Amino acid sequence: MDMSETSASEQLLWQDVLVALRRIIRATDLQSKRMVKACGLTVPQVMVLRAIHSLGDVTVKRISGEVFLSQATVTTILDRLENKHLVERVRSQVDKRVVNARLTSAARTMLESVPPLLHERFIARFDALEDWEKNQILSALQRVAGMMDAQSIDASPFLDIDGLVDGEIDVLDRQT
Repeated sequence: MDMSETSASEQLLWQDVLVALRRIIRATDLQSKRMVKACGLTVPQVMVLRAIHSLGDVTVKRISGEVFLSQATVTTILDRLENKHLVERVRSQVDKRVVNARLTSAARTMLESVPPLLHERFIARFDALEDWEKNQILSALQRVAGMMDAQSIDASPFLDIDGLVDGEIDVLDRQT
């Protein structure tokens, strides 16, 4: 193979990598749009509702740890969910200083019809891989993140965070 053939094949490789990255970005964007269309909520809002559903009456701090978002972001999300009558804030019976988030019956009904999140399908498929494949994917993606100067960007382990609404994005921007 001469030099021009090597150069052409290398060019195709980086183009293929960028196309694959773009497809991943596009898949998360489409998932966010489908979620909003299906139930009127962003993916992070659904994640917060699901966390409250699984944890019961719960503090912002606990929700934050469960969904890997800052307490400020979770508070903003809870404000929006409260405005939609999906969450209510209640004082703890044990310690009146503590305020918990609680699902309304409307939220419980809505959660029954929410489509699966993109990262849930990914996790199931990823878990089915052999350990060497998992490590190879992780290593390659960490290398790509480094090549894109993205290794220090704070990120949740969930896809679809681009579904955050303006106030929630502002909170995330202040964190970085």
